[in-house]
Amino acid sequence: MTDSPSAMWEERFSAETYFYGTEPNEFLRASLPTLPKGAAMCLAEGEGRNALFLAESGYRVSSVDLTQAGVDKTKRLAKERGMVVNAVVGDLAHFDLGHECWDLVVSIFAHVPADVRRLLHRRVVDSLKPGGALILEAYTPNQVGRDTGGPQVVDMTMTLEGLREELASLVFTRAEELDRDVLEGIGHTGHGAVVQVIAYKPA
Repeated sequence: MTDSPSAMWEERFSAETYFYGTEPNEFLRASLPTLPKGAAMCLAEGEGRNALFLAESGYRVSSVDLTQAGVDKTKRLAKERGMVVNAVVGDLAHFDLGHECWDLVVSIFAHVPADVRRLLHRRVVDSLKPGGALILEAYTPNQVGRDTGGPQVVDMTMTLEGLREELASLVFTRAEELDRDVLEGIGHTGHGAVVQVIAYKPA
């Protein structure tokens, strides 16, 4: 029995299989042609699927995950594909994202408690270069009670209204709450209630 989020995720990612598969998130894949190129940071990256997709698309990619197991699998996937990802272990509650150093920040189902998320999003905004973008997909409170993935605690979900407040200094070019099929490994397995955002830091 796990007794902390870190232990839970270490256990999940220690399996030989990839909990969320090795294909990128569909929203990220579909949005790629519209996103700025350059240096990308992937938050709560897990086992590397999105980081590797970006690396293969020409980005200089860094990633952070809470688990050593996730980072190890990200590096293994990168080696198998002949790519380089600067993957590190870190806790998003206090991880230093730097100042104006990312052209793209990727937050795909990076669910943390609301108080942590609000501070994290301030650091995300500060870490973006002028003209840089955040792409985010997360589950909304309507996902709670479904058995298709995501946190089952409302506090860890996100809403478009809340994200507009937390990211108020960014310019939103995509902002939508919707239901869609999320089929990513065994972790996300069906119809999900999500929020999708693309937002830019003014140049």
